[in-house]
Amino acid sequence: MKRAEIIAVGTEILMGQITNSNATFLSRELAELGVYVYFHTVVGDNPARLREVIEIAEARSDLLIFTGGLGPTPDDITKQILAEHLGKDLVIDEPHLKKISDYFTISKRPMTENNKLQALVIQGSAVLKNDFGFAAGMFLTSGRSSYMLLPGPPSEMKPMFKEYARPLIAASMNGDSIHLESRILHFFGIGESKLANDLADLIEQQTNPTLATYASDNEVEIRLTASARTQDEALQLLDNLEAEILCRDGEFVYGYGDTTLADVAISKLLLHHITIAAAESLTAGLFQAELGDRPGISEIFRGGMVTYHTDIKEKLLGVSHDVIKREGVVSAACAKEMAEQIRLKCEAQMGISFTGVAGPESLEGHPPGTVFIGLSVAGYATETHLFTFGRDRNHNRYRAVKQGFQLINRFLEEKLPKSADKNAR
Repeated sequence: MKRAEIIAVGTEILMGQITNSNATFLSRELAELGVYVYFHTVVGDNPARLREVIEIAEARSDLLIFTGGLGPTPDDITKQILAEHLGKDLVIDEPHLKKISDYFTISKRPMTENNKLQALVIQGSAVLKNDFGFAAGMFLTSGRSSYMLLPGPPSEMKPMFKEYARPLIAASMNGDSIHLESRILHFFGIGESKLANDLADLIEQQTNPTLATYASDNEVEIRLTASARTQDEALQLLDNLEAEILCRDGEFVYGYGDTTLADVAISKLLLHHITIAAAESLTAGLFQAELGDRPGISEIFRGGMVTYHTDIKEKLLGVSHDVIKREGVVSAACAKEMAEQIRLKCEAQMGISFTGVAGPESLEGHPPGTVFIGLSVAGYATETHLFTFGRDRNHNRYRAVKQGFQLINRFLEEKLPKSADKNAR
């Protein structure tokens, strides 16, 4: 049983009323068992279409996992249609019927006849207990296919799968299991097309492990997946492929898994007890909001200002009138003074600034997407960096924030080994 298909039954999913989070959960669980999920299918509460989906899935998958359609209402049709398709009867599972009956007795409510439907199971199936609801789960094999039926509510489905379904799948594989391992690498500062071009030969020749690039929010991810008889063998395959990728584009890698640029930068600042302050114009507090999202940030985050208007940059932040008059607010000189002034005013070791043109209109002759970021660190010359993003307003603002965290990462990587003991303000 190597190939699985997850079939979600429910018109509410097709209509976008709920998200099919069950498929995400099941795919991860099955990957750990060495079962490949090749297809996710969603079908409405329609008998004819459900029959069609079952026939298609049987032709291409060894294991069919159904979620949803096991309740007591007329549109809950999963087990009825599958039983009819397999030529099997539906029978009452007495333990489940007793559980339902006891509930209504204790709650002093009448049990309607349709509640008994949740205790019906396909004849010959292994019954999966539902510890958090009434609909019984099922697992059976017929012909060349195996079938698993799980309830739709995640609060019922997840514990049922972990406690009862997963052990059945593992046992059914008869020791012929494989181990799947995945690894996600995060890249910033390189586009997906450039990264794919750099790794073209690895992508074209891939067998095991596999490699896939994904464009995400202003960055790129690479997912590596390896299969082997043991975890150690799978991890070694991933290590070998990752080493080759790092040789080519390692300078753009900042983290793994679920980590973010902000996570990496803030972790380094916390580790080395480096305090920081921020002055923001076009980003309007987005950078400081990212800082504030992290627990324990009060140890290093001294404070900051949103100086959106020109006169606020002068009056509150202390950017000189001459610099603004001579260079403008969209300039390296302004970014430099903003970073230096916020560091001094907040008595921080590091000050960062953001000024530029979010869009859609140009400003001071600069097109939308023009961004200057200043980085002032005690004991070092202040850096200013010019970026041209040139897309829509919010893209430019969020990209600027990520770029700021990347500048902090790069600075700490280069300077900390030689100057981790610097504590000057």
